[in-house]
This record gives sequence, C-alpha cells and structure tokens, in this order.
Amino acid sequence: MDEHTPASPPAAPHPATPAAAPATTPVVDGHGDEQELTPLHPNYRSALRVEATLTSIPFIIGALVLESAEVLPKAVIIGPVALIALLVILRLPMRRFAARGYAMSTDRLRVVRGLLFRHDTVVPFGRVQHIDVNQGPIERFFGIATLTLHTAGTHNASVNLPGLGETLARDMREEIRSHIKREAL
Repeated sequence: MDEHTPASPPAAPHPATPAAAPATTPVVDGHGDEQELTPLHPNYRSALRVEATLTSIPFIIGALVLESAEVLPKAVIIGPVALIALLVILRLPMRRFAARGYAMSTDRLRVVRGLLFRHDTVVPFGRVQHIDVNQGPIERFFGIATLTLHTAGTHNASVNLPGLGETLARDMREEIRSHIKREAL
C-alpha cells in the first residue's frame, strides 16, 4: 500500500458477532411475526444472586457441621460444597437472567424463559381474567416486581413475568387492563 493512499476504515463488525449483538433477541412468534425480546430489569440479576446465596447457606452450614465431626480429612466436604455454592451464586443467576425475556404487542404478551427446557408462552389479552403485581422482600429491596397474568383455562392458567421494574410492571398491568376493557365494549 502506498504511503499516501489513505487506509480504508476498519470494517464494521458482522451483526452475528457478540460485540454487535442487540440488547434484545429476535424471536419469531406463532403468527410469523418477528418480535424483539425485551430483557428484564438489571436489578433482577442481583435479586437472583441474593436468592442463590440464601439457598446455598443451609448447604454450607451442613457441610461445616459434617466437617466438624473430623471423620474425614479437612476440606473434603466443605471444599466441594463451597465450590458448588460459589458457582451457583456467581454463574447460575447470570444464565437465568440471560434466558428470560418478554415481548408485548398490542394484543398479547410473550414470555420466554428456561435454561434446559425453554418455555415460550404467548398470552392473548382476550384470555386474561385478572392481573397481579407481586413483590417479595428481596424484590422490594431491588425495586423490581413480578407481573402475573391469570387466564381462562386450566393449562398454564397463570403466567409469571418476574424481574420487571416496579413502575413498568404497574404500567404494563394498566395497559393490559385498558386493552381488556376496550375489547369488552
């Protein structure tokens, strides 16, 4: 290349590369429409991590009790239990967070979740009987909530969408409620 020839600008990354990945994931629904999945509130990751920590504590205490019996050499029990607890606390919440998302259109809500078994649930607003916004103490601390849609029917009669910002969950409830009222007229 000549010294005076301007260098070509760097090529833009391919859309399939992780660096260029969008914040939302396209999903094709049953109607052939492509919808972007909206990720959950970032505080949901922290709430999942706190729940994983609280779940791990009894196992660590049990391992410490067994370790204190001094039947086996030191760290034979607590070492693996602590390692597994650390993986559960650090890695599992990140994977669970990344495996969830939702898409809301004018007439339905789509909820996608699951690591091993993927669940892709579409709830038409016309089937919604009532809507709840729930918060446990951990969710309240992190300012998030769970939107629950109760539908007509027996199979999957309730659909939960955890990890929404509290105001977003309430706004979504009101939007779905107004859609149901319009449909009833």
